[in-house]
Amino acid sequence: MTYKEAIDWLYATQQFGIKLGLEQPRRLLRETLSFPKPSVKVIHVAGTNGKGSTCAILDSVARACGTRTGLFTSPHLIDFRERIQVSGIEITEEATAQILTDIKKHVADWEHHPTFFELTLAVAMCHFREKGCELIILETGMGGRLDATTAVPADLAVITPIALDHSQWLGETLGEIAAEKAGIIVAGKPVISSSQQPAAQGTIEQQANELCAPLEFITEPLTGYGINLPGPHQLENAALALAAAHKIGLSLNSDVVRQALSEVTWPGRFEKLQIPNAKNQIILDAAHNPHAAEALVATWHEQYPDEKATLIFGAVEGKNTDKILAILSPIAQHIHFTPINSPRSLTAADYKSALPTNTPHTIHKSLEEAMERGLEARNNLNNPVLITGSLFLIGQVKALLTGSTTRTSSQ
Repeated sequence: MTYKEAIDWLYATQQFGIKLGLEQPRRLLRETLSFPKPSVKVIHVAGTNGKGSTCAILDSVARACGTRTGLFTSPHLIDFRERIQVSGIEITEEATAQILTDIKKHVADWEHHPTFFELTLAVAMCHFREKGCELIILETGMGGRLDATTAVPADLAVITPIALDHSQWLGETLGEIAAEKAGIIVAGKPVISSSQQPAAQGTIEQQANELCAPLEFITEPLTGYGINLPGPHQLENAALALAAAHKIGLSLNSDVVRQALSEVTWPGRFEKLQIPNAKNQIILDAAHNPHAAEALVATWHEQYPDEKATLIFGAVEGKNTDKILAILSPIAQHIHFTPINSPRSLTAADYKSALPTNTPHTIHKSLEEAMERGLEARNNLNNPVLITGSLFLIGQVKALLTGSTTRTSSQ
């Protein structure tokens, strides 16, 4: 298959939906010979918020130590290949096409077809093995206990802050969700966790205790270093990542840490873009749940203490949008609502019902219209433009601003 044919086939597998469970991804990894070699270390990262940033920091630190890394994250913003990187370099179209061609032939007669996410993980693990990665960093897709990434034996479990999200899949309470996230813990293997709310902490402690897994909570942010990711929460993510790097055996020193933190990037998380002939910056941030929205507001106050935002917002169903907007509204001069290119996009009626009363707002028919009006208002009022909500929206905005195309996925 060509790259386009391979990606078209992969995206077509979304019809099989989301299937939580480990039997099928284990079979897929086993039969494609893509489990990591015994000498390869694996760090598995779960949590509600901060997973991607923590993985990016870990990857940057490991590369600064001279380690050949494989990084698996999801979802992508613009290009599918963002999900699979070796030492900071995305998988090529040729490698993607070849691996997917081989896998398609292999699973052709399976009674239960692998899902989009299971296949993507298999592509990543095949690529990491072929490229001789020494350290693999896996971000869970959703949950942890039954997430496909948990089929890969991990040497270290890392748990970022846990909050309510994906309740239809993971549970209605913090304890239930924490139990799913803590499902990545491996018997006898160490666990590093962020500071957690009591219900989540208790659940993690019980799981670690049952599995005789040494557990450490990182409760203080990193001090003494700067980081190329805005926001106080990123210093907490950095402290977690450095503790994990030390635990896995990387040779850290102050020069390595300083270099890694100064170079780390993670798109779509308070990412600043400068538009030609515009007065101020555009900021992109995927605050897709209330906990993330609180982090965004804290970062906004740190970066723009005396300014309000011209805010462009779009979200999908099931994301506690009313709570998110209640948190974001105080920093907004005006909110421009936009639909998203997703069957789960919220409607105008949804936005109106979720919005706090007396909040200045406009509901637009398209992203292009919202962007045009938002940028026009920014230039007139001299307010920074903050674009936030769904990761789907962030990807679509980045594609629009760069003249590229994006193809979102449901997994």
